[in-house]
Amino acid sequence: MLKRIKLSGTVFSGGGEGKKFLELPWVKRQITEKLGFVPYSGTLNVKLSEESAKRRKLLEKAPSVKICPADGYCNGLLFKALIGTLECAIVVPEVAGYPKNLLEIIASVNLRETLQLEDGSEVAVTVNL
Repeated sequence: MLKRIKLSGTVFSGGGEGKKFLELPWVKRQITEKLGFVPYSGTLNVKLSEESAKRRKLLEKAPSVKICPADGYCNGLLFKALIGTLECAIVVPEVAGYPKNLLEIIASVNLRETLQLEDGSEVAVTVNL
């Protein structure tokens, strides 16, 4: 049986690292092959509520899809998810010290534009484990 967890938080602007990562040909190819969609070049950054940050820990032990890096890059874990009915995925960089209260969400579309989100908007994502 499919297990789901709901995570929610506030949208904020990131530093553009997700965009650079998603524009790398080997990243785009692996996401397309493993998730079945071509990712939009950019992530939706969400700072999780305190309660959601606690639930996010469930991702650490859950089965995931792995992005295998080129030299000089870190692994990334992918989890299929939904925002409403829109298919997306959570990207968890395997980087020491990466904040546990942040989510990076990718989709085939610009999530900010499609969902009319701006900094400070509340968003909920359902993660399929």
